[in-house]
Amino acid sequence: MKLHEFQAKALFREAGLPVPRGRSAATADDAAAAFTELGAALGVVKAQIHAGGRGKAGGVKLVRSAAEARAVADALLGKPLVTKQTGPGGTVVRRLLVEEGLPLDQEFYAAVLLDRRLEAPVLMASSQGGMDIEEVAERDPNAIVRETIDARAGLHAFQARRLAFRLGFPKALVHKAAAVLQGLVRVFLDRDASLVEVNPLVTTKDGRVVCLDGKVVIDDNALYRQAAVAGMRDVDEEDPTERRARDAGLSYIKLDGNIGCLVNGAGLAMATMDLVKLHGGEPANFLDVGGGATTEQVTNAFQIILEDPAVRGILVNIFGGILRCDVLAEGVVAATKAVGLKVPLVVRLEGTNVAQGREILRTSGLAIVPATDLTDAAKKIVEAVS
Repeated sequence: MKLHEFQAKALFREAGLPVPRGRSAATADDAAAAFTELGAALGVVKAQIHAGGRGKAGGVKLVRSAAEARAVADALLGKPLVTKQTGPGGTVVRRLLVEEGLPLDQEFYAAVLLDRRLEAPVLMASSQGGMDIEEVAERDPNAIVRETIDARAGLHAFQARRLAFRLGFPKALVHKAAAVLQGLVRVFLDRDASLVEVNPLVTTKDGRVVCLDGKVVIDDNALYRQAAVAGMRDVDEEDPTERRARDAGLSYIKLDGNIGCLVNGAGLAMATMDLVKLHGGEPANFLDVGGGATTEQVTNAFQIILEDPAVRGILVNIFGGILRCDVLAEGVVAATKAVGLKVPLVVRLEGTNVAQGREILRTSGLAIVPATDLTDAAKKIVEAVS
């Protein structure tokens, strides 16, 4: 679950991390009032969307009066902002963050994330913070320094100081920088995050170290123990189909192809998409119905897949363990009839009660194409949509 910058900074502030003074605004009048309330000579108005690259896209503007803040807000609110991460349609800006401007000196980058190879959290940082950190990482990987984190103890003080020295923080600010780095790790661990990022982390001319930006992504699987954070979910920023799938207990991610995939198990779903691509097709989605799918969930899955106008065929690939093949077959037949399926449907079943499941499909009277194995299924659905 992604958080907006103003929400991420609320978590930072709660953890004792230094952030600029500011508040969110939902209207142009709110933005003007926020600027006045700050009492600063310079302010910054930032579009709040779940995408990076806002600055280059015109979503971050400096203002020097309440009138300017109102004008910038009028230009941004209710309109799509197109960045390199939103796609060509952009994302509609519904909220802003109005902050005080700071006397910036140096910009750094810091992020805490999980390194799956090391099976541990890692703090990554660079002395080259700012809008082009991706280009920095690609151009000069050595510009990124890392510290592995003990998930139980957090970032040790000596690690934080070592990293601050390696990044080139002024000697007088090393302890402040180290404290900020340790604080970012605490947020990551305490909030069950999958990412905590600050870009840029800045030093100021008056001797401060400040989180000028903030990005936090929470692990959805931990939301049951992060009730306060779960309430920060912004459903307007989510794909409506993905939101509906989540509400139905399904794991769904829309992709760019034309072959809908309905699979039980995330690993099997990934393998299914790989086989589809291997044989010349393009998956339209990732969809995992889970191990205990009901007829209702299967029907919902079909409906969700068919909401995508690009879908020209559906591949069902089920390995029956907890979910028996005969129960799944009954669900497929019921769902096919319920949605009035008009595109080719290929079904591959294997596992518990597979013979009964195949018989249910065979005698259903529906135009369901059976497949003997995953390769056979992939070839048949690719051929059907060609």
